Amino acid sequence: MFALQPELKVFSGSANPELARRICEVIGVPLGAATLSSFPDGETYVRFEENIRGRDVFIVQPTSPPTNEHLMELLIMVDAARRASADRITAVIPFFGYARQDRKDKPRVPITAKLVANLLTAAGVSRVLTMDLHAQQVQGFFDIPVDHLYSLPVLIRYVREKLKRKTVVVSPDVGGLKMASAYAQALGASLAIVAKQRKSATETEALYLIGEVQDCDVFLVDDLTETAGTLTSAASLLKKNGALDIYAGVAHTVLAGVAVERLQKSEIKELVTTNSTPVRTVEGFTITVLCVSELLGEGIKRIHKDESVSSLFKIDGGAQ
Repeated sequence: MFALQPELKVFSGSANPELARRICEVIGVPLGAATLSSFPDGETYVRFEENIRGRDVFIVQPTSPPTNEHLMELLIMVDAARRASADRITAVIPFFGYARQDRKDKPRVPITAKLVANLLTAAGVSRVLTMDLHAQQVQGFFDIPVDHLYSLPVLIRYVREKLKRKTVVVSPDVGGLKMASAYAQALGASLAIVAKQRKSATETEALYLIGEVQDCDVFLVDDLTETAGTLTSAASLLKKNGALDIYAGVAHTVLAGVAVERLQKSEIKELVTTNSTPVRTVEGFTITVLCVSELLGEGIKRIHKDESVSSLFKIDGGAQ
């Protein structure tokens, strides 16, 4: 049983302190003071510089690259908060990096998403607040409450001003159909799907298009881009099928080295994403980064006050 309305405290790991500061501005509380450093051998050191006994603690830390370092830092921060007698500890993970490893698709491979869920619970996390999981079933890997938000309302407000002509929302693979359908409903647009074949971890091939994009603007939607292979190959196929301007909307943009050249040479006019992780710039290519601090801040406020968060889960056409 938690204390009635304990004081709210927000702390940040080193993965995305700017987002944490913006969340605190939305909530109207100062960002908590914590020391984060490394010993000479690379071990992580954490110390909270203020009293958190009996407090409702939120730790903002996406598991973006370097993924293992940021994950370990989060676990150590949670352990430090638990040993400092925090009342409740909520891990705010805007980008949950291991969500793609959610099943055994080959023999003798791990289900790392489940392992990470176990680690967070064992460290002392009471609740998880995350956004746009790659696989929604990852929520079921936790034995603690998980609040799963969507960036759709944030992206929709921006792209509605861009897409004035007839528009088709396209999923670059079959797995993203539900997300693409939600965007199509919100935009009042038609829907299409690109079927792809993955050749390797860094290379995909768009095989064929299901739907019609001739003389239409296209909004390609995906939850994550890392090598940009899926997006750029889909954009190339769409252009061959008569698409006009092609925009891409991605919740999490974690660009590896190969992605830069692919985007520069691609048929994509603009990539719209969020600041769930720090986004690198690409010379000669337009990337628009939208802030999700209001979305996450509202989620934190409602969790702290034990209010319903369900209205923030909506991914239908009613998104404002």
